[in-house]
Amino acid sequence: MNEIIVIDIAKQALFLVLKLAAPMLITSLVIGLIVSILQTVTSIQEQTLTFVPKLIAVFLVLMLFGNWIITNIREFTVELFTNFSYYIDVL
Repeated sequence: MNEIIVIDIAKQALFLVLKLAAPMLITSLVIGLIVSILQTVTSIQEQTLTFVPKLIAVFLVLMLFGNWIITNIREFTVELFTNFSYYIDVL
């Protein structure tokens, strides 16, 4: 296995991680922004107030996108195992 193949696999893996984490991160960002605006408007400065809505929203998004996430991880793993002989032959 040469360096180009290793770099390509690492690039694919990092892109997959970013793609799969994006729904939860974006949801957390939006909920945090909304709660922050509400805290500013109402002058409630409780630090733990943002935690519960973010936790619930991320859990719901994970339930909604869970099948898609598992499918993408499975496809990437199957692709790696399918091409395993190619990676060894390049040595």
